[in-house]
Amino acid sequence: MRIVSLLPSTTEVLFAVGAGDDVVGVTFECDHPPEARTRRIVSTSALPEGLTAAEIDRMVSARMLAGEDLYHLDEGALAGLDADLVVTQDLCAVCAVDVSVVDDALAHLGCRADVLTIDPHTLDEVLDSVLTLGCSSGRADAAELLVGELRARLAAVDGAVAGMRRPRTLVLEWTDPPFAPGHWVPEMVDRAGGLGVLGAAGEKSFRTTWDAVAAAEPQVVVVAPCGYHLDGAADLAADVVRRDVLPTGIPVWAVDANASFARPGPRLVDGIEALGAILHPDALGAPAAAMARRIA
Repeated sequence: MRIVSLLPSTTEVLFAVGAGDDVVGVTFECDHPPEARTRRIVSTSALPEGLTAAEIDRMVSARMLAGEDLYHLDEGALAGLDADLVVTQDLCAVCAVDVSVVDDALAHLGCRADVLTIDPHTLDEVLDSVLTLGCSSGRADAAELLVGELRARLAAVDGAVAGMRRPRTLVLEWTDPPFAPGHWVPEMVDRAGGLGVLGAAGEKSFRTTWDAVAAAEPQVVVVAPCGYHLDGAADLAADVVRRDVLPTGIPVWAVDANASFARPGPRLVDGIEALGAILHPDALGAPAAAMARRIA
């Protein structure tokens, strides 16, 4: 089987269930595992590099208002790969190539690849998507085993934080402007032993204000900006601290959003473990240095 994955999360899942050798095409963002970087890149960003968070927000908003794509699909590369299966999404226009673009491209090229749309909104749906990808790639048994291991790790976190005080926790998915969390992220806070403020599980993230953030009275703020690894998230978190827009004395943490928060794959469980360690270090120990960094 020849698979083109247009999502970093599905690329990760396919490699995790043993289908990595079948993956022939990926996006410019597919960086885990490192072997994924050796595959043909078929999707790139329409945004220039080096923009600030505010500039990215303005450009994304403008392009979406104008009906312009945020990603470029290399139709020539797609045709040359002769894929049997193309994996994409229609969850978020900011996250990856939309399924409608893929369908149009395949029709234009006369390709007969199957298109699999992966659109999880919750943690359970993320785990179900692992099973779906396992079945579609002929690795159903490996997918079942992986999901079982992930559920066991989640149960371990549940047990460690059971009965503990739940600090009011805000995860920011963007910082300029601030975005309240959505989809699976509020669930991650709950499973880690926190009480999420702003945002709702299974719903979209949304633009908010610093006044609303202060009014929510968070006791911990975690900066997990979509598209950023730990160092970039730490820079944005430091900017938030310098703005002096949060109530005095609140701990501010940065996390590797790309690895374990923004992408709906197996490493969301790593993110829950890191959140649990941030909120309850006495029960779970300090978070791994590669996963989280305290800024203030």
